[in-house]
Amino acid sequence: MNEALLRSLTPSVLTVLVRRGADFAAAEDAVQDALVEAVRAWPADPPRDAKGWLVTVAWRRFLDATRADTARRRREDRVEEEPAPGPVPSADDTLQLYFLCAHPSLTPSSAVALTLRAVGGLTTRQIARAYLVPEATMAQRISRAKRTVSGIRFDQPGDVATVLRVLYLVFNEGYSGDVDLAAEAIRLTRQLAAVVDHPEVAGLLALMLLHHARRASRTGPDGSLVPLAEQDRGRWDTAAIAEGVAILQAALARDQLGEFQAQAAIAALHADAQTAAETDWVQIVEWYDELVRLTDSPVVRLNRAVAVGEADGPRAGLAVLATLDDALPRHTAVAAYLHEREGDLATAARLYAEAARKAANLAERDHLTRQAARLNAHGHR
Repeated sequence: MNEALLRSLTPSVLTVLVRRGADFAAAEDAVQDALVEAVRAWPADPPRDAKGWLVTVAWRRFLDATRADTARRRREDRVEEEPAPGPVPSADDTLQLYFLCAHPSLTPSSAVALTLRAVGGLTTRQIARAYLVPEATMAQRISRAKRTVSGIRFDQPGDVATVLRVLYLVFNEGYSGDVDLAAEAIRLTRQLAAVVDHPEVAGLLALMLLHHARRASRTGPDGSLVPLAEQDRGRWDTAAIAEGVAILQAALARDQLGEFQAQAAIAALHADAQTAAETDWVQIVEWYDELVRLTDSPVVRLNRAVAVGEADGPRAGLAVLATLDDALPRHTAVAAYLHEREGDLATAARLYAEAARKAANLAERDHLTRQAARLNAHGHR
């Protein structure tokens, strides 16, 4: 059974049903029933037209469900609209599903879950395992999301920025269990890039590839975090870096700069440096200036403070940091790093310990705790 084929066909089959009048929730259930039937039937009797087979079976499943809940007249109207046997057009309707799943009426977490389910073809169990929540909890989240978008017309214009934001959220979840969400986000973004010509789509794909290229070096054998400056650059995926840089250069050449292109440019400068000491921090600060102009994001300003500290010295970085809200996530960790760079180890150790208590996850907390312990041990020598 070709699982990749079934996954690739799912968005188009779902779109066909919705276009023929099925509401999203019922159509998605019917498609899942068809996929189960395909797993059972195809090994012994593979169809010549896989998509046509899935559309036919899914539509019949939808009709069966409709007959149990609707009036006779509506049932007969649906039956008359049943697609005729034969090949189904191969147009890629994935883009419409992206826009539907990233509808602004959904919360970010619901939009991510629905995108993974409807466009990614993952099962509810796989998504639940990836997010480390009970399967029943994830099923409720997806069901609520489907109900929310069921009444939305497919001809409504979509918002590329919202779709990209959802994909970026998927990517930032990283990976756990049997589903690698970072790799899944790259696969989905490649799909999107194939159906929409937009420099920010290319920028996001480049950003993902450049970040993902460093994955093997991000943690030590014991699972501890390895800071960028300490990573073994020989373990970076040079093919992914080369692809990401090429995609980024083509996007930047269109002179329609967006935030994902700017972030990818920063990642490319890190990837281009043979050693941490050779990093072009002056150019990175310039790209952060562009990001501030594009987003005015406090998080971007915080990251810019680190870059300024590298380019112009830790005192300059601390001066920038002093202009920012100290309630920002990672503000204390950045302050600790810059104080250490300036040589104030006692203050840095105290701030590392404080940052550890505020850490959002166990890996980050352990890393910051080790940094505090390292400086405290140094101070007692």
